[in-house]
Amino acid sequence: MGRAVVEPVLSVVMPCYNEEATVAEACKRVLESPYTAELVVVDDGSSDGTAERLAAIDDPRVKVVHQHPNQGKGAALRRGFAEAAGPLVVVQDADLEYDPGDFPHLLAPLLSGQADVVFGSRFVSDRPHRVLYFWHSVGNRLLTLVSNAFTNLNLTDMETCYKAMRKEVLDGIELEEDRFGFEPELTAKVAAGGWRIYEVGISYHGRTYAEGKKIGWADGVHAMTCIVRYSPLGRRWRQWRRFPRRS
Repeated sequence: MGRAVVEPVLSVVMPCYNEEATVAEACKRVLESPYTAELVVVDDGSSDGTAERLAAIDDPRVKVVHQHPNQGKGAALRRGFAEAAGPLVVVQDADLEYDPGDFPHLLAPLLSGQADVVFGSRFVSDRPHRVLYFWHSVGNRLLTLVSNAFTNLNLTDMETCYKAMRKEVLDGIELEEDRFGFEPELTAKVAAGGWRIYEVGISYHGRTYAEGKKIGWADGVHAMTCIVRYSPLGRRWRQWRRFPRRS
């Protein structure tokens, strides 16, 4: 039997900021996937050679958007989502921590019609993982636990970059966060929308802070406030505080 024909249905949205060392290779790997219909790269005010690396890419599927000044990952993703035209959308970082070779696993529940949103989990996978920071993984699991408590989901990795979804899901959500608060905000709003959510295991090749990792403890603190702010439980609590019941 012949191999199944793969239809390019995926819009890959890649925010990047000062990733001249990795962005060309990240784009190459995304474009090698047979699922990739287009790659929307949002250069979020980079001050290094990122723009030059992107300008050297010669592929009609690539659309580069330059955003000035630097506004943050969430703002870059909003811009990228607005440009995306495919029926399915996935977030792809430019730092090579996440492998586009995992696209088939991410997309399977969407293509089968079972899911509207798929999270790629670094914590339920038997695929290769680079061993790095203990406290970073503890922080991720804590944020996921609190997010689950406020959204009534049972995710294992809310903070994952790999979130794939149908375009209509994004079209029905108003995203507000400019930085890394995007992750808990999107999770909360997807949960509030009642969309069918699946989770699949992915590989993870994390990098150190010396290698360019940008997220820090302050982003974790802000993520906690976003969980409360955007979740259905948080909204109900604020409404109760605004309009307390009469005794």
